[in-house]
Amino acid sequence: MASFIFPAQILAESGGGLFYAFEQSTTPGRIILFSLFAASVLSWTVMVTKFRMLRRARERRSDFIEAFRADRQPLSLFSSGARFSGAPVFAVYQAGCKELCFQMLGSAEVDETFAARLETSPKISHAQMRMVQTAMERAVGESALRLESQMVLLSTAVSGAPFLGLLGTVWGVMETFGDVAMAGKANLAAMAPGVSAALITTVTGLLVAIPAMFGYNWLITTLRGMVVELDNFAAELSSAFEHKYVDHGERRRNL
Repeated sequence: MASFIFPAQILAESGGGLFYAFEQSTTPGRIILFSLFAASVLSWTVMVTKFRMLRRARERRSDFIEAFRADRQPLSLFSSGARFSGAPVFAVYQAGCKELCFQMLGSAEVDETFAARLETSPKISHAQMRMVQTAMERAVGESALRLESQMVLLSTAVSGAPFLGLLGTVWGVMETFGDVAMAGKANLAAMAPGVSAALITTVTGLLVAIPAMFGYNWLITTLRGMVVELDNFAAELSSAFEHKYVDHGERRRNL
């Protein structure tokens, strides 16, 4: 009975739980704990940064789409020099407008003669329109890469933190049993500190991985939805360009 009371007294005097386990940790265990702490700080930094970035991207996207659809001239925002920083959809719009102007005017520069030059410029062919579509597809891909940047850090925290914690636990238990074997006797008072110190790394690993898992799942789902929205806008913009700036006379002559 005394062997059960003695560890309880130690826990009470040491503040109990995690504090006691940390105090009993060995040097390898503490190295793993500090590594998990660094991984936690990094994963939370990535999640908070991404949450703020996505919120701003959605707000700016709404402003841009409203301004774009308010005017039936697809190049009006480009020619006016409007800026919607933080909106990936605007990067796709800019890429398409620049390539269209280059194909029509030989230059994407916007100056005081831009409107007049655009008005007198001949329409582009279907082959040239495919180059505009390629530029927009490239912009969609680049925007998707920017949106998904640093997500590998979260996935690493989700998959790696529990294994790192388990490594600390196995290491600690191994050292505990080694100490018991060297002492030549096994009792709860001798084993409890080592086992408690060993288990704290697994607990810490789970505390790192669980929030990162929920954050990763939410972010990756949201990011995929935004990439689909980029594809949809690229198709909408391509249709607007094709309706207004592509010469369909060749198709009619073939008919």
